This record gives sequence, structure tokens and C-alpha cells, in this order.
Amino acid sequence: MRQNSSWWVSPGPLRDSWEAATSIIARFEIEHLQCLDAEGLPVGQLPAFAEDREALLAMYRAMVLARTFDAKAVSLQRTGRLGTYASALGQEAVSVGTASAMRSEDVFLPSFREHGGQLVRGVTLVELFLFWGGDERGNVFAGPRHDFPVSIPVGSHAPHAVGVALAMKLRREPRAAVAVIGDGATSKGDVYEALNFAGVWRTPVIFVINNNRWAISVPVEKQTASRTLAQKAIAAGIEGLQVDGNDVIAVRAAVERGLERARGGGGAAWIEAVTYRLGDHTTADDASRYRDDALVSPHWHDEPIARLRRHLVHRGMLQKNDEESLLEDCRSAVEAAANEYMATPPQDPLSMFDHLFAVSPADLKRQREAFAATMTVTTSPRSTR
Repeated sequence: MRQNSSWWVSPGPLRDSWEAATSIIARFEIEHLQCLDAEGLPVGQLPAFAEDREALLAMYRAMVLARTFDAKAVSLQRTGRLGTYASALGQEAVSVGTASAMRSEDVFLPSFREHGGQLVRGVTLVELFLFWGGDERGNVFAGPRHDFPVSIPVGSHAPHAVGVALAMKLRREPRAAVAVIGDGATSKGDVYEALNFAGVWRTPVIFVINNNRWAISVPVEKQTASRTLAQKAIAAGIEGLQVDGNDVIAVRAAVERGLERARGGGGAAWIEAVTYRLGDHTTADDASRYRDDALVSPHWHDEPIARLRRHLVHRGMLQKNDEESLLEDCRSAVEAAANEYMATPPQDPLSMFDHLFAVSPADLKRQREAFAATMTVTTSPRSTR
């Protein structure tokens, strides 16, 4: 700035004048919700559903089943019988708590660690194995057919969630869309665009951010300068909340609150669930290359299944025999589903032409015929390939 310009004002008077003219027009704060501490003991008054033993046991079983599936999926991938797989180890409370808060008529838009929530929604173990085995028949859900398939691209389903919610609003339906995204997705432009439209249009959409602290090898503190991810909702004019993501009761309570508000016309919510990724990003990753065991080990005590187990035992809601029976049921269910998956003949390659258009265009028909003339259909099950 040229000091000899006729319009130049010295910094002192300008600053003093500006300060004299300012006033605070808005204040913001981020609430953190926790119901159980790391030892499973209540923090304040628990929500009403937490008094229901069956409700708590259902969430506990869903998390155990998800972890059992997780272990089997990793094993199958390591032996060449499943594709690249994203483990949810230590993060089960985020998707299970979220899905447990939803109604069947709501729409779930999962990212790639939400198999626990999908199981709660009615997706079967066999369907999950098929999907991760590269078979699109795994997306023909036994559960709500209106739920979206797994979104592998990071954050790309956030605009879809707003679109789904806008349709619900225009139809005056008392429903909501719920999208789960990772902390890395909050650095994506399409997520910010979705967040902006969710605020402008006051759509009934809930964004649940699974903040497992790592976007592959990038820790959250290198992704953003924000003290929380929840505060990113402020600029969009929607409700932002942080919740203990290892506390399944707190996650469910937070999502239930957001859903009730959204269905009543109150608009969107943005819920940051703080948890920790105990394993690799996917089976194609080696986390030991960018973090050591000393960094990860303390988080094992805080993981969600152990926390809820302590709570259930403390309240006399879970006995040793109950635990053993539950574990065996989950193991048996997963093994049976894995065997069924491996005995399923691979999907007909011609099927990739069959679900693109209601009426197939002529050029696509010619491609299909040409491909059919050169291919040999494989009918052997995966276990013998």
C-alpha cells in the first residue's frame, strides 16, 4: 500500500475506528455427547432405550456379529477368496448405533465400513460376502431395498444423500436419509457442496462422520485445522454435534435426536463420532508403515464392544453363559454364510449388460451378442477356483 496515496489511513486510527464499530452478531459452541465412560459406567442419565435389556443386547450382538464377519472377511481375502476389504475393527459402534436409531422407511447410504449397520438394517451375511467378493448380487438386499449400496469412492454419496432427502421433503414424507462418511471425506469438495445444500434446502438428512483419526495414512490433524469436525456444520447453518464414537448408546441417542428433528422439518444434522481405527485402512494397506503399536495400543481398552460388555455385566444384563452362547451363534452364522458364498457360482458376466437401461439400446445389444459369442461361462464355485 502506498503511504502517499490520498486515501491512505494510518493503521492505528483505522484499527481503533474499526474496533469501535464492531459488535458480536453470533456465537457458536459444539456439544460433546457421551453416555458411558471407557469402563462402561454411566455418565449422567442414560436415554430411555438404555433401560431396555433387549435393546442393549441387540446392539451388542450386532457389534459382535460385525466383528466376527470382519475377521472372516479378512481371512478370505488373505487366501484369495474375497476382494480388497475395509475392516471396521474398533469402529462398530458408529454404524450399529446409527442404524439402530433408524426406521425401516429411512434410507441408509453407507460408506465402506458400515457392514454392522447394514446387518442391523437387514442385509444378510451372504449378501455382504458376495459384495466384497465382487458379485453385484450382493447389492440385492434382503433388507430395505431402498437403501443404497456401499460407496467406495470417498464422500461421493454425500450429494446423493441430500438428493434423497430433498425428494422426501418435496413428497412431504416423514422420512430421513442417513449417510455415513469418514473423516477424510470431510476434506472433499463434494461433501462441502452437499453440506451447503443440506443447509439451504433444510433437507431431512443426517451426516454421521466416522472420525477414526486416519484417512488412510493421513492423521486427522494433518487434514484440517478445525478443533473438531463437528464445527464444519456451522458454516452451513445446520446442527453440529460431536459424540463419543466408541459409545454405542451415545451414537444411537445422537442420531435419534437428529432424526426426530429432521423428520419434523428441522433440517439436517452433522454428527461427528470420534472413534479409532485399530487395523489397517484396507487389506491393501500396511498401517505399520506410518504408525507404530505404541500409538494404537491404548485405544484397545476403549473399543466399543468391550465398553458395552462392561456396562452390561455391571448391570447384570449379561452373564457368562449368555456371552458364550452369543459368540458361538455369531461364529456359526458367519461360517455358514461364508460356506454358502463360496459355494455360489460366480455371477454370469453377461449380466453386466442387463441392468443399465430399461430398454437396451441397439449398440449395447450388439456388444452383448458379440461378447456372448466369445465367452465361456464359469459355473464352478469360488472355493474350487
